[in-house]
Amino acid sequence: MNFCSHCGKPVVKRIPEGDDRPRHVCDHCNTIHYVNPRIIAGCLVTHEDKVLLCKRAIEPRYGLWTLPAGFMENGESSLEAARRETWEEARARVDIHSIYTLFNLPHINQVYMIFRSTLEDQAYAAGQESLEVSLFTEQDIPWDELAFPVMRKTLGFYFEDRKQGLFPVRMRDLTGTKIRR
Repeated sequence: MNFCSHCGKPVVKRIPEGDDRPRHVCDHCNTIHYVNPRIIAGCLVTHEDKVLLCKRAIEPRYGLWTLPAGFMENGESSLEAARRETWEEARARVDIHSIYTLFNLPHINQVYMIFRSTLEDQAYAAGQESLEVSLFTEQDIPWDELAFPVMRKTLGFYFEDRKQGLFPVRMRDLTGTKIRR
């Protein structure tokens, strides 16, 4: 950030009085600009013994597979964001059951919230951000073509948990995880 979004004057990066970390501060209008993590919300959508994956039509990770998810918008809840992203990417309507995984990625200032859900009906199709959408059994998932470590971990937890029929909330911090291709 170079300029204040409130008054347009240059900002400096310093620790404001009473704070403990550097912030962008406008010395002209005294506005402190806080930059907070971005929240990604999505769904682990299941139907019978299959999970719904989307092949990305956008960067980053164009052409790789992921669960339907994306950035939460201002004015919506995490559930609304997960439902909207699932519709936008997979044209699927879902019944959301519960939060399933929560991943903190402090190295890129992101928090992922993935909700366990089921298809309301069997309808789904590629949305504007997807090349294709498909249901996969565990053995058919393109494990080497998954776009993000968070999705790999979520799917791994799901297939482990499905064996016991118990789906506890899983929370992890991921730092600097490399993507295997």
